[in-house]
Amino acid sequence: MEFVILVVLFFSFAKFDAVRYDLQDDVHVLRTITVNKNGRGDFRTVQQPIDAVPSNNALWIRIQINHGIYIEKVTIPQDKPYIILEGDRKHLTVIEFGDAGSVVNSPTFKSLADNFVAKNIVFKNTYNRLIKPDRNGRQTTWAPAAAIAGDKASFYHCSFISLQDTLTDAKGRHYFYDCNIQGAIDFIWGNGQSIYEKCQIKSLAHKLGQNGGYITAQGRERPEEPTGFVFKDCHVSGSGSIFLGRAYRTYARVLFSGTYMENIIAPEGWSEWEIKPVDSITFSEAKCRGPGADMSRRIPWEKNLSDDEIIYLTNIASFINQDRWLEKQPH
Repeated sequence: MEFVILVVLFFSFAKFDAVRYDLQDDVHVLRTITVNKNGRGDFRTVQQPIDAVPSNNALWIRIQINHGIYIEKVTIPQDKPYIILEGDRKHLTVIEFGDAGSVVNSPTFKSLADNFVAKNIVFKNTYNRLIKPDRNGRQTTWAPAAAIAGDKASFYHCSFISLQDTLTDAKGRHYFYDCNIQGAIDFIWGNGQSIYEKCQIKSLAHKLGQNGGYITAQGRERPEEPTGFVFKDCHVSGSGSIFLGRAYRTYARVLFSGTYMENIIAPEGWSEWEIKPVDSITFSEAKCRGPGADMSRRIPWEKNLSDDEIIYLTNIASFINQDRWLEKQPH
């Protein structure tokens, strides 16, 4: 048995070393590895090439995933930085699984390492396809599609689909561009320092059978923390009444700027949840459009940020990219 394991490991790493060197946009990509579930690549699953990446690697490694549905949990551990997961540009590349009940153990995808890039991938938790009440009558539970806890992570043209806690934006600086995020309860939550630019935010609150859901649950805990969620030039759509957010921690900070909102936003806009008093919460909107952006009935403690504050938060360079880490990633 030991001999068989050694042979398997040898050939796995042999495949890893044989793949080609690459260069993209003046950023060195050391290797490109292919994944094809039908066996026409270097590996059949997404987790296999991640496991083969050496610990504490210092150069970018691209994992090119052929289109199809990969039913598996995928984790990028903390000691595996500089990984790119890239799906097919023309056909869907889906990573999905159906686990629930834990924000730590249930995510379909977890990225714990610094310096990570994902492109053209659908991350999905399928647990909530059929909603069955538990013994307390609750219809949903934690079922994250993805959990991001490393610093300097970027996502381009990706989708995150679930019902509750869809995207755990836990900690670190993150950039989401042209991504699709769907859910009903706290479906973008955590204490990340993140900009969502030109993203599609879709409410599935009609599936709850209750009055309303929540897009965000931001968890900033102290006033000196630089964290917060910024939605820049996004589009909020879907069905069922939904709040823009509720305060997960005392100094929660969320800004919607230049965003089009369809007529699904609860008139109050925001909820303090269990935070009292509300003076420490920074929930704000700036130059948003659409029928859902009517602020005439918003909660009285919504912050009216100054122009300088809005410019600081919506500017990628000042809010998340002070050390120009985005320019150092392959695009």
